[in-house]
Amino acid sequence: MKVDSVEFVQGATAMGHMPEDGVPEVAFVGRSNVGKSSLINSLLARRNLARTSGTPGKTQEINFFRVNERFFVVDLPGFGYAKVSKKQRAKWQTLIGNYVLKREALRVVFQLVDARHEPTALDREIMMLMPESRAEHVILLTKVDKLSGNERGKSIARVKKTLTSLGQDKPVILTSAKDGRGRIDILEWIDIHLAAE
Repeated sequence: MKVDSVEFVQGATAMGHMPEDGVPEVAFVGRSNVGKSSLINSLLARRNLARTSGTPGKTQEINFFRVNERFFVVDLPGFGYAKVSKKQRAKWQTLIGNYVLKREALRVVFQLVDARHEPTALDREIMMLMPESRAEHVILLTKVDKLSGNERGKSIARVKKTLTSLGQDKPVILTSAKDGRGRIDILEWIDIHLAAE
């Protein structure tokens, strides 16, 4: 798939504020500071489309980007960001959960996990939520440019072990916003699920 056009359509802070035109959606979810906005920018070959920041929790609403007039890339708020109030954090997590479970246009959820670390309790929380969703679930290991080949293998094994402990077997893709690794694989997954329309 070639990315010809990308347009920011809207941000939403509630289910009722989202586009209702039935266009298929692919969503990106992960805990704060996992590199989600950078990866979306790399995937869509746009430098500053999804706002990146050294401050975790920059994305504070669900952002919809229309790609090739064909589908939405959906940027979800960082999961579990600690420096907002507990009430705000709970609100975001409820919104993300409702979106993942109830959004009919949703086709694929790409869950970002930092390749350098063990999956966290928040990572596991998203994994446990996903079997209840109709959407396909794909794990993206981020920041793999910072790892050696041996460490990348260990990172995949850690995530596979976590998934197995939850009774799951999901595709795992190595990614890097810095060197573009994984971009073609992600676009192929999107293509497959759009072709099924």
